[in-house]
Amino acid sequence: MTNIENPPNSVLEQLNWRYATKKFDPTKKIPDKVWEVLEQSLVLAPSSFGLQPWKFIVVRNPEIRSKLLEHSWGQTMVVDASHLVVLTVKKDINETDVDEYIKTIAEVRETTVEKLAGFSNQIKGFLKQPIDLNVWSTKQVYIALGQFMTSAAMLEIDTCPMEGFIPAKYDEILGLTETRYSSVVLCPAGYRADDDKYATLPKVRFSTEKVVDYID
Repeated sequence: MTNIENPPNSVLEQLNWRYATKKFDPTKKIPDKVWEVLEQSLVLAPSSFGLQPWKFIVVRNPEIRSKLLEHSWGQTMVVDASHLVVLTVKKDINETDVDEYIKTIAEVRETTVEKLAGFSNQIKGFLKQPIDLNVWSTKQVYIALGQFMTSAAMLEIDTCPMEGFIPAKYDEILGLTETRYSSVVLCPAGYRADDDKYATLPKVRFSTEKVVDYID
C-alpha cells in the first residue's frame, strides 16, 4: 500500500513541470534549507554495490564560475543559476577503495570487517572482470544526476543537465587534474527566468506505447 503524503498524480505534475532550463534568474537563490535537501539527494544516491565512485563539487564562487563559462560552450546557465554542481567520477576504482567501503559498512552497521568478507570478495571479484571500470563508474554518476534532478523537480527547483563543456579545463580550474576525480557532467540548479521561452513549451516525448513494453 502506498503511504505518501501527496497523491501519485502530483509526481507526474512535477515531472511535467520540469524541463532543461535554458535561462536562469541570477537574482534568485535556493534557500539554505532547500539546498540541504538537494545536497542529501546526492549523498543518498544509489550506486552499484553502494561503492559511490564519485564526488560532487558545488561551485559557488562567482569568479571561478566565470572562468568555467569560457569552457562551457558559452552556456550562461553555468554562471546564472543559483548553484552549479559538477558531478565527478572517481577514477581507477580498486581493492583499496573496496576495503575502505567495507570498513565504513562495518562502522555504520556495527559489525566486523570479517563478517563482511563474502561481500568484499564479491566486489573485488567484479573489479577483476574484463570491463572498463572507469566507464562503469561514470554510469553510476548519472544515477546520482537523475536522483538530484528528480528531487529538485519535487521541490520546484529548476535544473539543466549539461555535457556541453570541456572536462579537462574544468578539472584544471577546479584543481582536479592531479587527483583521482574527473568532471563528468554538470547540473546548474536554481529558478527559471520569467522570459525563458522554453518554460512554457509542451514537453515532447514519444508515446508510452512506443517506449514501454510489457512482458507478462
